[in-house]
Amino acid sequence: MRLEALGSNVLMFVGDDHESVATAFLDGEDALLIDSLGSAQDAQWLHGVLCVEMRKTVRVIASTHYMSDHMAALPMFPDALTIAHRAHRHTFLSQNRRVDDFYRDPKLVFGDAMAIRWGGHELRLLYNPGKTMDHISVDVPTADLVCAGDNIVGNIVYLSKADPSLMRAAIGRMRQFGRSRVIGGHMGHFPSTVLDNAIHYLDRLRDTVVALRAAAPPHSFEQDVASIRIEACVAPHVEPTAFEREWHQRNLEAIVAQSIFALDTAMASLEHRA
Repeated sequence: MRLEALGSNVLMFVGDDHESVATAFLDGEDALLIDSLGSAQDAQWLHGVLCVEMRKTVRVIASTHYMSDHMAALPMFPDALTIAHRAHRHTFLSQNRRVDDFYRDPKLVFGDAMAIRWGGHELRLLYNPGKTMDHISVDVPTADLVCAGDNIVGNIVYLSKADPSLMRAAIGRMRQFGRSRVIGGHMGHFPSTVLDNAIHYLDRLRDTVVALRAAAPPHSFEQDVASIRIEACVAPHVEPTAFEREWHQRNLEAIVAQSIFALDTAMASLEHRA
């Protein structure tokens, strides 16, 4: 578990479970959370540090997306105003590892955008579907940062049950905000180049898989995908972390199980014949 101050009245909590991130914005004795960690144990730690040691009261919790590994502390703050995109149930019901005990109906749902003034910061909650259909980005110009949620995983992305094209567009929109720091849904915070790195990884992985689908006999495709090394996909000068390596392997499994990039292969074939 890790706590890091990111500037004036901004704290980042990184839990042990999946290195899930929660970001706290402080306004006097009140706190607003973006996401709320991935396990009950991590949630207890967050509560102990923020509410017991620092004597803050959590008033608002906004979710970048409604997946259980970002919702663990919701039950601990029943009086907080909970905020999510209106498609939150679609995401919660479609995830791979659902934890129903973490679920709470949000008290406020929105569609495209909303803004919150919290102390000295302005938080812009913007609908930005990518990894999930309820995904939002939280742009905070006053802190020169954007909360990306799971639209990135460090310098890579995680593709399971996602539309890669939609994810690429979501990362591109975050680039347009022009912030110098990006807080991921996992691992921590990064310089803005992480967005370029994530797009590079996605494009290289897509191109590699499309080429394999087009050339490899069906019986060898699974083995060929399993042999794709992360080093062949990450941006130059990026040294993959253990966490990124783990999720790259999960991508390779999802590509086979969910036929990811099969449509891209078909469209590339049509363009070639034309």
